[in-house]
Amino acid sequence: MENNLMQPDEEEVEALVRGMSLTVKTDNTGSASALERGAVMRSSDPLPQSTPVVQGYDFNKGVDYKALLKSYKNSGFQATSLGLAIDEVNRMLDCREQPLDPLHSDITEEDPFIRRRSNCTIFLGYTSNMVSCGIRDSIRFLVEHKMVDCIVTTAGGVEEDLIKCLGDTYVGDFHLDGRILRDKAVNRIGNLLVPNNNYCKFEDWVTPRLDALLEEQRKEQKIWSPSTIIERLGKEIDDPTSILYWAAKNQIPIFCPALTDGSLGDMMYFHSYKNPGLIVDILQDVKRVNKMAVRAANSGMIIVGGGIVKHHICNANLMRNGADFSVFINTSSEFDGSDAGARPDEAISWGKIKKSAR
Repeated sequence: MENNLMQPDEEEVEALVRGMSLTVKTDNTGSASALERGAVMRSSDPLPQSTPVVQGYDFNKGVDYKALLKSYKNSGFQATSLGLAIDEVNRMLDCREQPLDPLHSDITEEDPFIRRRSNCTIFLGYTSNMVSCGIRDSIRFLVEHKMVDCIVTTAGGVEEDLIKCLGDTYVGDFHLDGRILRDKAVNRIGNLLVPNNNYCKFEDWVTPRLDALLEEQRKEQKIWSPSTIIERLGKEIDDPTSILYWAAKNQIPIFCPALTDGSLGDMMYFHSYKNPGLIVDILQDVKRVNKMAVRAANSGMIIVGGGIVKHHICNANLMRNGADFSVFINTSSEFDGSDAGARPDEAISWGKIKKSAR
């Protein structure tokens, strides 16, 4: 049979190569040309045999939460990222449960808060919104049961924990009118509502504690750091729903390099007029957190959110040439160049995560 298809000329071929629109003439039967079929019906190269197949959870098998979480890894999109994060946390815990090599014993460390406790030192970082919402109770569980060794958070992560011991936070709506809320003295955190009375209660509670810190400074020449202030507040709050309470009880340090950036800073500001002289030394804490990282037999980072908590933990692990394990959970984009959205691979380039890490 005579072939009526017209072959594309050189100009048309060049346009195709450049990705430009190309109209290919067909024969009188209306059949697709070989060029068209070749563009659409290309044969695939075989994928490696180990490539996972997309497969969700089958609820006909009942609700098995362990199997459901395990299925996330092969579900695709963000579920796969969550599944991989779960695997990484489990590797941290497996490493942590291994006996600590006697060569790594830390019995000479006088500071019980930074003394090496296990074969894997786990650093947990979180931003204040995690404490404002119900995730606070999950964090408290981890600290209560000594599942982490070190915390880095923001000022809000400290004060919101204490304030919740003094007054409730409520669920509202993202779209409530800020002007009306201001008139009612109700503060909005996303879709959460915090009555301003809670901050008044906080001032009444924290001011005498600041007085006591200043008195010890004067009488005993004690210089406080953010972490030692947080430890004292955790001892003073005496409330088992509090993260700070359990951190003080279990000697887990909470570092807050921006302690004054929030309501607690406001209270310190007001206190500096009423009873001036309190000194807060942040350099003590830089030494403590870096020392924990350097002395860790193995190191794991779990960081929820970005900003200062993420960088502070990563930078401490730079001092040991990188963490062994890491999980970053945030909604930031890497394309503005900020550290908040930077992927673990970027941290590897700085030496904050080991090259051998997954």
